[in-house]
Amino acid sequence: MSVPCRYAARSCARTLRSSSSLRASSSFLQSTTSSTQRRHNSTEAAATSPKIAGIVDQISQLTLLETADLVSSLKSRLNIPDMPIGGFAAAAPAAPAVAEEADEPAPAAQEKTLFSVKLTAFDAGAKAKVIKEVKNLLGLSLVDSKKFVESAPKMMKEAVPKDEAEKIIATMKELGATVVMD
Repeated sequence: MSVPCRYAARSCARTLRSSSSLRASSSFLQSTTSSTQRRHNSTEAAATSPKIAGIVDQISQLTLLETADLVSSLKSRLNIPDMPIGGFAAAAPAAPAVAEEADEPAPAAQEKTLFSVKLTAFDAGAKAKVIKEVKNLLGLSLVDSKKFVESAPKMMKEAVPKDEAEKIIATMKELGATVVMD
């Protein structure tokens, strides 16, 4: 089950749990009935049609599994893709960019501007110096820096401009470490 389906299922379960607890206490039910009536008398409820109100009533009577099936059926019928955890706001800007890329042919060999810097090896005698430099570069604690260096080969930084990557490589080579730029 995808993340949005699980979310919908949890929401329905909460609604069902709250509605069953509402039935248990009649005094609470009476107070919620008045608030529900106020909500139904609001402008939002007045704008909905009787057809939509009927559908909402039918959906509210579904079980959790039936609700999950409903969500998956609607997704397949309406061709709605599964959204990442970020939801609609995170995915909305990405959709037009994909459409633009499909229309335009890929430009011939763009120059790479961002690089990854990877620590591949280090001299055993220069281990302490390399650990200190990794600590300064990455902002890690001394213990984490030691673990980082000892687990080489390991990616140090990603999406680094070329000049900064070259500075890191030069500094690490002076200390006795082998660093590559991808």
